Amino acid sequence: MNCPNCNGRAIGRVGNEQFYCWTCFKEFSMTNGKMEIFDIAEDGSLVSFNQEDVDATLL
Repeated sequence: MNCPNCNGRAIGRVGNEQFYCWTCFKEFSMTNGKMEIFDIAEDGSLVSFNQEDVDATLL
């Protein structure tokens, strides 16, 4: 599996269908066929990282 943001391979699983990229420090998930990418805020909350042309086929 590669990161949909940076195409890195250093991916960890953080939950059910939730993953973390150690290369670009983004969390991502696949929900209902839609890829969602998140930044992690200082308080640990997830903030949507809108990137319109993310290709979900990279998974």
